[in-house]
Amino acid sequence: MSVFKLIFAFLHLTVAIAAYENPLVDLTYGSFQGNYDQTYNLSYFRKIPFAAPPTGNNRFRAPQPPLHITNEIYDTDQDFDMCPQRTVNGSEDCLYLGLFSRPWEKSRQVRRPVLVVFYGGAFIQGSAAFTMPPASYPVLNASTLNDYIVIYPNYRVNAFGFLPGKAIGDSSTSDFNPGLLDQQYALKWVQSQIHNFGGDPHNVTIWGQSAGAGSVVAQVLANGRNGNPKLFSKALASSPFWPKTYAYDAPEAEAIYSQLVNLTGCSGSGHDHETLACLKSVDVQSIRDASLVIDADSTWTTSSYTWAPVIDGEFLVDTLAEAVGGALDTEFLWGMYNTHEGQNFVPPGLESTVSESGYNSSDASFYRWVRGFLPGLSAEEIKEVEEVYYPADGSTETIAEYNTTYVRAGLIYRDVVLACPAYWMASAAKKRGYVGEYTISPATHGSDTIYWNKINSVQETNPVVYEGYAGAFASFFQTGDPNAHKLTHASEPGVPELRNTGREFVIVDHGFENVKLAQLEKRCEFWRGLGKRIPV
Repeated sequence: MSVFKLIFAFLHLTVAIAAYENPLVDLTYGSFQGNYDQTYNLSYFRKIPFAAPPTGNNRFRAPQPPLHITNEIYDTDQDFDMCPQRTVNGSEDCLYLGLFSRPWEKSRQVRRPVLVVFYGGAFIQGSAAFTMPPASYPVLNASTLNDYIVIYPNYRVNAFGFLPGKAIGDSSTSDFNPGLLDQQYALKWVQSQIHNFGGDPHNVTIWGQSAGAGSVVAQVLANGRNGNPKLFSKALASSPFWPKTYAYDAPEAEAIYSQLVNLTGCSGSGHDHETLACLKSVDVQSIRDASLVIDADSTWTTSSYTWAPVIDGEFLVDTLAEAVGGALDTEFLWGMYNTHEGQNFVPPGLESTVSESGYNSSDASFYRWVRGFLPGLSAEEIKEVEEVYYPADGSTETIAEYNTTYVRAGLIYRDVVLACPAYWMASAAKKRGYVGEYTISPATHGSDTIYWNKINSVQETNPVVYEGYAGAFASFFQTGDPNAHKLTHASEPGVPELRNTGREFVIVDHGFENVKLAQLEKRCEFWRGLGKRIPV
């Protein structure tokens, strides 16, 4: 009998390994072959088309249904192109996604939560393609308490994904914010297809860092609001890059459209329908080159970058500052920011006594930058910014004191574009919201990714921060509560709920703190009051 049991066990193991190695999933538009990585114990599908190629007349258009794959099994273990980038990389045939999870089992009864991740890149670059181990694997790997499916979708960026202007609105084959609509389409794909992978469409979280987190903010603003479908219940925005969001036909938006038309040689007769038809037919490289010029023209002035979401009246109806006056329709929201990350986006010359790119550390240079960055404010409001909320000698919750132009400017940018969007979003959660601040030096933009993006030695040399930080993320993705599957010792503080405590979760060198928010709260309330005119 023992011999038969041993043979049965061996056969069962062989079948299980075969299933891991060759997961085959049938979707409504084709059959897709996955693979299994024994080193990391992951099942994965690296390339799945989720929409039709946005080429030809579909350029600048909302994503269209994926093409049917007939008479063959689609091998997903391959690379896919990023969408057109800043210089020569990428292809318009780019609407693919990748997916990974712990070993896939067709017979699995309990459906897994789903995490959809949007990449960063200032809305001008980025890619969802991955190799083994995928990005964010350290979060899933922090503990076996959490078991979810991760999806990385591509989305269009720069001019291809964020071209504004009245001409777009007047066209029946063009749409505003197609990059955001790509993301929303991927979320709709999750709702209709993820059950085939053993995922739970009723337990979906979205996450991103930088412009990926700005994408999270945009999706939260649309989720279940203004006629948009409800597609997820949890969202985490890590350092949300939320630049100014102008109306699609504002002068600033029209200027971008006109500049793209002129730089691509599409000015023609000047009629909008003709210039747009030209933009749809001109070669990819011409748009790429022009997009880069437009981006560079606005550095250090009205915005650090140009390509960004616009208020279109359908997907985005109101600015973030306006929307958070009431509760958003997403149950669990968490916003993170880094102490000094604004310094990545202000003129480096503000740190030096010698002028660089027209800026230095003088008060006059600082004032000029403030006025350029905030052109919609009055002289009295600018004075309030400089003297009341960001004085020459000041402090924050985690900076005991500062007295340099560079830090001061960085804090203004941090709060307007990164920290306050994180705080506003969390404060408007339908059920529970959380805010966190990463302070470990240098605490600049992207510093915190070392603990959760790729496997590295820091996660081993500082296991308390790794387990407490990445573990809290994983717990949130699984349950909506970052403390439900807490991995650190009871002596280490967990993540406080913002509304009930008024405190933020602070990551320090070798652990965590809970800090009462006072200055950030006042500063963000000030910016929210001016939000429509900045506009954010």
